[in-house]
Order: sequence, then structure tokens, then C-alpha cells
Amino acid sequence: MVPFRKMHGLGNDFVVLDARRSDLPITPHRAAAIADRRFGVGCDQFILLEPGAEGADVFMRIRNPDGSEAGACGNATRCIASLVAAEAGKDRVVVRTVAGDLPVERLPDNLWRADMGPARLGWREVPLAREVDTLHLPIGAGPVADPAACSMGNPHATFFVRDLAALDLAAIGPVLEHDPIFPERANIGFVQVLSPEHIRLAVWERGAGLTLACGSGACAALVNAARRGLTGRRATVTLPGGDLVIEWREDGHVLMTGPVATAFTGEIDLEAYPA
Repeated sequence: MVPFRKMHGLGNDFVVLDARRSDLPITPHRAAAIADRRFGVGCDQFILLEPGAEGADVFMRIRNPDGSEAGACGNATRCIASLVAAEAGKDRVVVRTVAGDLPVERLPDNLWRADMGPARLGWREVPLAREVDTLHLPIGAGPVADPAACSMGNPHATFFVRDLAALDLAAIGPVLEHDPIFPERANIGFVQVLSPEHIRLAVWERGAGLTLACGSGACAALVNAARRGLTGRRATVTLPGGDLVIEWREDGHVLMTGPVATAFTGEIDLEAYPA
């Protein structure tokens, strides 16, 4: 039996296993089986902790519920930072991902601030299938069109809408995720601007579907809104699960502040899940 921890940031939930001291037989297929909400533990992303190399406190490997690997997950970054910081008695740690190193610091009131790195705005960086202006992509589905795109370690497209509640996100989300302009698929954000300092966001996550919160999606939404002149460089992003504060610094880095929580802990028989 292997210990695991169920954590979440604003309802964006994770199954966390620790492979820092001994290897665990985790394959993409097994991770997907554990992530299944009916036949497994259930989560939006499966997180495997691996030893941190020089310059980082831990390596965080992220898998979506379909088993595909993700480069970034903002809410998971805060959760994992809180675990590692508690172990080490530190207020600042560095979480390494396949997309880069993410410094995270403890703030008062169970808040954690993660430096999610620079927003990547070039079409090759997103990536897109061809050269187009990332501020205005020539795609749409149903009532939405003309998104902006950027990468926060994973690809994001942000659509700006008048009434978020009026959209059938479950219908248009998967169509847009798989649009041919995204060679690696994309996370699809839908933003309603409430004021220059406050936006509402829902995200269809690549490989996961609709989630209660998406940290990297919130970062991308603020960056794209600021690029369009719809907000300033700092705003509260209200997601179905709660609020994040996002700041796009002048040096291009994006800071994300929000809470973390542990729902429960337990043990799992890995051999009960097909490899």
C-alpha cells in the first residue's frame, strides 16, 4: 500500500503520491485510472513528487485525467509548495516542473504566492500550428470567437464574452481544445470582464474538461485581458471555486496568489490499477 494525499486549490483537486525516496510504478495509464472519479480516487490532475535537482526543492510531475502530461498547474504548485515548505520549515521553496522552476512563498492567512514565470506570447511558444497574431486567433465555436493566446508553461486561449453564464461550455470547450490551430491542444478560458480589477473565468482544461479552478488559466486570462486593454496588470480572478489574485509584473513574470487545502489522506494499492 502506498500513502497518498488528496489536495485542492479552490476545488481544483489533486491526488498526490510521493516518489522522492523510492520509485513508484506509475504509468500514464495507471495515473489515468487513479484519476477516474468512479473507479479510482478521482482528481483533476495526478501529481507525482520526484527528487528535486540542484536549485529546486522538489520536482512535480503532472498528469491529466486522460494520462497526458501537463507542463504547468498553478493550483497544484501552491499545494505542493505548502507540503515541502512544512517538511523543511521554510517559507519559500522552488517547485520544478517540465516547464521550468516556480518559486513559491508563504503569505499570511493560508495564502501562497507562486511566480509562474514569464507569459510566453510568441506563436511558436504557445504553440500554434502556423504564424498568426496571438492577440487575435482566427478561430471560434458557437457564439464565441477571436481569442487571445499565450503559454504559461502550457497552451491557453482566452475568449472574452458578455455573459459567461449563457454559454454551454461543455459543448464548445472540447471543440476548441482540439482546434487544428493547437498542435498540442489547448486550455480554453472564457472571461467576463467585470471591471479593470476584476474578471470572472471558467476554463475547459486540456485533458480534464471543466474544473472549479485553473491557476495557469487564471494567469493566462489576466495576461490576455491586459494585452487587450480590458484590465490592468493586476486583478482578482473569480473562478467557480473561488478567487485568485493575479499580477503580471513589468518583467513579464506572472504572480498567482491563492489558498491551499488537504481534503484527506489515505493508502492505495497500485497493483489494483492496470499499468
